[in-house]
Amino acid sequence: MGNDNCVIKKEIDIRNLYDLSELFKVFGDSTRIRIIGLLMDGEMCVYHIADNLNMNHSAISHQLRILRSAGLVRPRKDGKTVYYSLDDEHVEMIFKMGLEHIIHKNGVVEN
Repeated sequence: MGNDNCVIKKEIDIRNLYDLSELFKVFGDSTRIRIIGLLMDGEMCVYHIADNLNMNHSAISHQLRILRSAGLVRPRKDGKTVYYSLDDEHVEMIFKMGLEHIIHKNGVVEN
């Protein structure tokens, strides 16, 4: 079994590793992490995200543009209002796995 892992690691394309590092950079901002956490409960418009995070709309819009360009959130227009949601279940999985790792490392149990 150990040899299988070596083969898999050798087959990873360097471009995919670069893209992975860019993805993790996007997760490296606490505001973006907080936005992802909010969107795990369902879609929201910029106004509601800003209100929940006690931030201005332009700051939230800027972070949503970054999340959107990274393929982590997607917009849906309803008239003049744009609602954002997580792009797919992988985003929530990445978030939850990272949080689980931090909780495990810190020895803290969350409710």
